[in-house]
Order: sequence, then structure tokens, then C-alpha cells
Amino acid sequence: MAKTLSKSFMLFTIFFFSTYVIADEVPVFSKNLPPSSLGLNQKKLSHLHFYFHDIVSGPKPTTVRVVQAATTNKSPMGFGAVSEATLLMVMNFAFTEGEYNGSTLMAISVLGRNTVFSTVRDMPIDGGSGVYRFARGYAQAKTNTFDTKSGDAVVEYNVYVLHY
Repeated sequence: MAKTLSKSFMLFTIFFFSTYVIADEVPVFSKNLPPSSLGLNQKKLSHLHFYFHDIVSGPKPTTVRVVQAATTNKSPMGFGAVSEATLLMVMNFAFTEGEYNGSTLMAISVLGRNTVFSTVRDMPIDGGSGVYRFARGYAQAKTNTFDTKSGDAVVEYNVYVLHY
């Protein structure tokens, strides 16, 4: 019996240490890099201020309803609303003129919950491309005008972007 336990212990010990050695040789799939290795130098804070014309009526709308259920088609709150009117905002702002004209497309992505009847709404900046690569920050939206009949609105945006 003692001989069997001794052999079992010996096999366990060999197995344990062999897996430890093998685990030490696992390839590295990620590593920490300094931002300078990607050509990223000093961080900059940009403030963008603009007005977005949110047009849902007429022949050339700038906003479209993505989903609509027959049961809530006539509801003033829209599809899936529980207690307040909110929008899921997914916006990419592309800059093709001015200082960046002729360069690679630069974009900032805004993704977040927009409670449209709040005075000021905060939404996160989730990234970008071009000079806005590794961008982060937030966008504040404030309704300037809203037409209750057509649903058209003009929204003021203050966007603060931290980038390299």
C-alpha cells in the first residue's frame, strides 16, 4: 500500500512540475506598450461646438426610426418606452474639410443613452480614428428648438475630446 502511495505521489509530483514548466513557456498574447511607441505624444483636449439639425419629417430626413411595433405604432412614447422617452445614440462625426481636408478621415464616435426631455444630456465619446485615435471624452446635448408636430429638433452639442 505504501509503495502504491509512493508511486502515486511521485507521478503527481512529476505531473505538477511538468505542467508548471510548460505553463511558463506559454506565448505572450499582449504586453504593455508606452504610447510613444505608437507615435502618441502629448495629450490634447479639443472642444467642438455645433448644432445638429435632427429632421424626421419631410422628403430628406436626417434621422430615421429603426424599429416600430404595430402595437405601439400610435403611442406618443414610441416602441419599448417604459417611463421616459430615451434614444440610443450612435453617432459618428466625420471631418472632411478645413484643417483636416485631404487627410485621412477623422471620426469621433458617440455612443450612449439620450434622455431627450432632460435639459442637458451627457453621452460618452468611445473612440475615433485619424488624429482622434484613442479618443475619449463626453458630449453634452441640449435641445435648442423642438417642433412637437413634426418631431424635428435642433440640438446644441458641446463635445470635449481628449486625444493625442
